Amino acid sequence: MPHNADPRAQQSAMHALYSDNHHWLYTWIRKRLDNQFDAADLTQDTFLRIHSRQDVEQITEPRAYIVTVAKGIISHFYRRQSLEDKYLEYLSLFPEPVTRSQEQQQIILQTLEQIDALLNELPPHVKSVFLLSQIEGKKYQAIADDMNLSLISVKRYMKQAYVQCLSLMEDDFFE
Repeated sequence: MPHNADPRAQQSAMHALYSDNHHWLYTWIRKRLDNQFDAADLTQDTFLRIHSRQDVEQITEPRAYIVTVAKGIISHFYRRQSLEDKYLEYLSLFPEPVTRSQEQQQIILQTLEQIDALLNELPPHVKSVFLLSQIEGKKYQAIADDMNLSLISVKRYMKQAYVQCLSLMEDDFFE
């Protein structure tokens, strides 16, 4: 919220935006998710995001703006759900059930989200090389053969991916 905005005017504008659009947005999201509980959560998340990042009085097209924010939140929700599904699928591969506390699971999912975001910043071919090496356990020469690349290119792409990973680790370490 801008520093020069009148807090009462902001609060009043946010209240009006929320009361005028909450039900409409909930219905819009529910049609896309087909789950009332997630729709309710994502509706609230949308308004919280708007409240925390926007001078509400400056919004000229409220529903267009709300939908834009909601689409980003829904996209994040699906990405996180996909990561969670893959993590649970991975856990199911172990012969004995691996039990983790809720806190451990949340930390792992949060880390996976950060890694996913980091990998999405890489060029597609670099990301593919990195995933083939780290997830599928392929050797560099096999990756080079599979992707019709030179061995030196695979090594260069892996270095690029590792540098990106190190930057994430440094960012987290120094926060």
